Amino acid sequence: MLSSRISRRAVLAGTVAAAAITAVPAFPGAAAAATPSYRWRQVAIGGTGFVTGVLFHPSVRGLAYARTDIGGAYRWDDRSARWTPLNDDLGWDDWNLLGVEAMAVDPAHPDRVYLALGTYAQSWAGNGAVLRSENRGATWKRTDLSVKLGGNEDGRGTGERLLVDPRDSDTLWLGTRHDGLLKSTDRGATWAGASTFPGVPSAGGQGVTLLVAAGRTLYAGWGDSDGTSANLYRTSDGTTWEAVPGQPSGTNAKVPIRAAYDCHTRELYVTYANAPGPNGQSDGSVHKLATASGRWTDVTPVKPGGTTSDGSADTFGYGGVAVDARRPGTLVVSTNNRWAAVDTLYRTTNGGRTWTSLKDSAVLDVSETPFLTFGADEPKFGWWIQAVAVDPYDSKHIVYGTGATLYGTRDLKHWAPQIRGLEETSVRQLISPPTGEAHLLSGLGDIGVMYHERLTASPSRGMASNPVFGSATGLAQAATRPSYVVRTGFGDHGNGAFSNDGGKTWVPFATQPALAKDAPGPIATNADGSVLLWTFVHWDGTKYPAQRSTDNGATWSEVATCPKGATPLADPADPARFYAYDTDTGTLFASTDGGRTFSGRASGLPSGDSQFQLAAAPGRSGDLWLSAKTNGLYRSTDGGATFTKLTSCWASHTLAFGKSAKGADYPAVYQVGATETITGVYRSDDGAKTWVRVNDDRHQWGWIGAAIAADPRVHGRVYIATNGRGIQYGEPV
Repeated sequence: MLSSRISRRAVLAGTVAAAAITAVPAFPGAAAAATPSYRWRQVAIGGTGFVTGVLFHPSVRGLAYARTDIGGAYRWDDRSARWTPLNDDLGWDDWNLLGVEAMAVDPAHPDRVYLALGTYAQSWAGNGAVLRSENRGATWKRTDLSVKLGGNEDGRGTGERLLVDPRDSDTLWLGTRHDGLLKSTDRGATWAGASTFPGVPSAGGQGVTLLVAAGRTLYAGWGDSDGTSANLYRTSDGTTWEAVPGQPSGTNAKVPIRAAYDCHTRELYVTYANAPGPNGQSDGSVHKLATASGRWTDVTPVKPGGTTSDGSADTFGYGGVAVDARRPGTLVVSTNNRWAAVDTLYRTTNGGRTWTSLKDSAVLDVSETPFLTFGADEPKFGWWIQAVAVDPYDSKHIVYGTGATLYGTRDLKHWAPQIRGLEETSVRQLISPPTGEAHLLSGLGDIGVMYHERLTASPSRGMASNPVFGSATGLAQAATRPSYVVRTGFGDHGNGAFSNDGGKTWVPFATQPALAKDAPGPIATNADGSVLLWTFVHWDGTKYPAQRSTDNGATWSEVATCPKGATPLADPADPARFYAYDTDTGTLFASTDGGRTFSGRASGLPSGDSQFQLAAAPGRSGDLWLSAKTNGLYRSTDGGATFTKLTSCWASHTLAFGKSAKGADYPAVYQVGATETITGVYRSDDGAKTWVRVNDDRHQWGWIGAAIAADPRVHGRVYIATNGRGIQYGEPV
């Protein structure tokens, strides 16, 4: 299930402990120089995240928009068959706006598009915002809201919650989770509460789940109903709202998920479930309303609650719904959270009297994104299907979003990912090997580890198997034996593996510590690959003692002196040395006996944040760098006995080393950090005396503090881990 998110701790600054450290005098010109000319591209994987909405423009052939839960919105270019990202300009401080709650287009003005942004509605997250564009998202104007939105919370697949009023293009409506219905009369520039809307928000509720126009009447779904009170309202004048008479009730119609209007038959179709989803749904239904007569009809394709051929309970809700603009009475709905029988699309051509499951005749081709098999022989039709759309200019062009991709068909039978350009991976670890076929290995949220033999195509091997992981937690390479790689992560059939061919193929550890199942943390291998050091951290933050192996994971022994939960780091030149930074106390620990024992060295360093990162300069023993977020950047050249604080930057979140510049005697240093006010990607060719910013305001990708890697074979090439925009890489042009 692809719904990765960063924790609160990942976006809050750490604290500074009293430290007996020296400071390097400020270098002349330490501020960032002019941005060099860089070209930024996406490492191709293909989707990998939850596509929560797809919207074809009703009056422009080939124009569509997609939204994701943590990776921004996209515009479809039919001629190039690619998605263009629309929110890469959102920077570090706006990380919470990469989750798209809703989107809207104006049928009367084809170039206008609107986005409602806000990833979390929790107290620690920032308020939402509305973006409005007059040029299909090429540029935006922004209005910050006084309320929070939840693009990555339960109910993110409902909607759309944003609507252009069909009677007046200057009027927009926005449904919120906890603050009722908002209205704008100046095309989204300002917003105010719609005081006459009858819904009363409840703590933890969904609020407005959908907004849809049926002719000149507006309908609003309400997700805070108890299953017996009204959950669908309407207005014909934009002021007076009423509960829709005769609407369905009961468990299977508790939450209205999505709605679509057939203008030919004047019927409104609504999908329902007993929970907002995408998880937790076990019942649901589909109903249609004849808007002229007010008559409701239950047109549910298959009632949840039966059993599958193996006796499993066939529980699910209903999610997406889309009408065919060219054919009256023709529409598609999706099941959601149907794990036993697997989710499907049902299609009707007679207004819901009879239905056909499109899954039953589907031929899936995932050759362009092989990871979609998830280690199995064949891909599944999908799960978390709440986004469904029918091309208004091509009745056989249907697309639907899943928790990992966007499938499309042009003939109702053959389906393939329609995902080029859309990358939503949450990236955890990156390695750029010094030799071999692949320039990049990645450890990812939800889809494990990948071997990128090409940067412009999804890895041909898909996810690393033997075993298959969900989220990766560790990835390490032996510095002097780069063919040896180890990985760790969450998995049902093993939580660690090693590779002797640079990450192409894997062998699972013969045994693993008991903690590995529920608390697999990061792993390190020493310079020659003869020792493994694995630490363990539960998802709730509980830390456990490290374990050591000298036989590729056949046997393990506890290392009591290594700080619990610390990320281990191997010395890149000396196989006997390991390091571990205790973020609880601000102390650097080191081992000189191959990880058997650790002892404290420098202390009084920044503490209090588990996101601090320790890095080692390649080919040098004891040359350590500590990125301490807004506490700055520190360096040790004596194996961690002492550290010096560098004053060429005031913030450093993650650091990496790449090929030296021509004539330089030290590797190029890259960081996500700040030299003055802008948090961005910086490069130094003089050992961090001076920095140049290499990304620009159009390429920021929100929060990018998880990992960074630089290519040891190509000077200037740097790889950036994002939390929802996959892997971005840049190089000089």
